[in-house]
Amino acid sequence: MNNDNAITPITAALNVELDQDGHLCDHTIWTPAIAQQLANTLEVTINAEHLAILQQVRAFFVKFNHAPATRPLIKWLQQTLPDHDISNQKLQQLFNTGLVARHVNRLAGLPKPPNCL
Repeated sequence: MNNDNAITPITAALNVELDQDGHLCDHTIWTPAIAQQLANTLEVTINAEHLAILQQVRAFFVKFNHAPATRPLIKWLQQTLPDHDISNQKLQQLFNTGLVARHVNRLAGLPKPPNCL
């Protein structure tokens, strides 16, 4: 499946602009509804746990002015959401992807992390 074909309906349905990697061009317009539309491409239904994680990823971005890579992302989530027992494996399962940092940042409406393929 072509990546452009996957994101075109999302862009049209929500009337939001995505970059070539499927990330929001303007992170300030993010809403949980946009997160769900983006999550549909991963066959993920956003629930309260997903939203708590996405909100903390956005808090990381505000505090440090960049999207987190995998290790800082996991460390941040372990510190800010201690009751969620966060690990890379858990994030892979929750978000149905092996590219945790890339897709969690995308669903949080943030740019692709530095050094991310």
